[in-house]
Amino acid sequence: MLVQARTDLWQFVSYAFLHGSFMHIFGNMFFLYLFGNNVNDKLGTVGYLCFYLAGAVFSGIGHTLLSPAPVLGASGAVAAVTGAYLVLFPQTLITVIYWFFFIGTMELSALYFIAFKMIILDNVIIRYTPNVAYDAHLAGYGFGILAMLAMLSTGLISSSHFDLYDMLKQWNRRRRYRDAVSSGYDPYTGRTARRIKVKEVKQTAEQKKQEKEIKHLRNEINRRISQRNLSAAANLYLELNEVDSSQVPPRQYLLDIANQLTSENKYAESAQAYEKFLTHYGKYEYIEQVELMLGILYSRYLNKPSSAIEHLKAAAGKLTDPGQLKMCREEIAKLES
Repeated sequence: MLVQARTDLWQFVSYAFLHGSFMHIFGNMFFLYLFGNNVNDKLGTVGYLCFYLAGAVFSGIGHTLLSPAPVLGASGAVAAVTGAYLVLFPQTLITVIYWFFFIGTMELSALYFIAFKMIILDNVIIRYTPNVAYDAHLAGYGFGILAMLAMLSTGLISSSHFDLYDMLKQWNRRRRYRDAVSSGYDPYTGRTARRIKVKEVKQTAEQKKQEKEIKHLRNEINRRISQRNLSAAANLYLELNEVDSSQVPPRQYLLDIANQLTSENKYAESAQAYEKFLTHYGKYEYIEQVELMLGILYSRYLNKPSSAIEHLKAAAGKLTDPGQLKMCREEIAKLES
């Protein structure tokens, strides 16, 4: 056991492999099974093992700093794995069984279930159950969450568009976008409105009509995307492109539209949208994903092998996901054979 009064270093690992009862180990192993498999897939077997043992160590340190009571059990290490799951798969739906006069089920996202139920409710608000190492749990959750965020931010593990790190980045981009728009910034032209004294230029009726139509289409695209109606937004984008092909939606909007056009099998239109994305947002942190999509479109659907090879080679130089990299190299080899 890990005892604060006489602590040996090996106890910070050994305590996590001792349990007080069958139900104690069953409960810990159930939650390890529930959340651990996907984290294992993300980190790899060796990385997962190291992370699990580090979770035990850090949760043990947290407990000894905050509580004088001895502790045993894997719950701190399991809490670290659960915290990692929260960061890596926050939008996954978890089916919860409840009973209150009657039995039923409900689905909650991992973000809400783990953050509010398992961390805040079970370990911060409700702390009156005896012989429960609440501080070890909280230290484990904290370690798991911070370690995963650090790995994602430094690129030690590949990020996706669904993990907590990317959600935070998207939230920050939307916040900056709202601030910019409220100050007069036009995301389509890249200019900030300002008051200047100039002579009024007379516009033809046709120009006024075109500008009115462009403004209407831009507003409609923004509205449909905010409603997550990507199919309608993509069709409106194609209309906008016909009226004025120089119009460029905000970065995430353009990427969502290009992805939607691909899903609708409008390959030529989606390739054009991806090309526009590369031209205007070439410093996007996941630009290799766009290069890969373009390469696949040109190779498999548009019969443009030279363009396909160009984009696939650009993607291969930056891809970190082994599966995507293998697919990219196989596609290049097939085109060059």
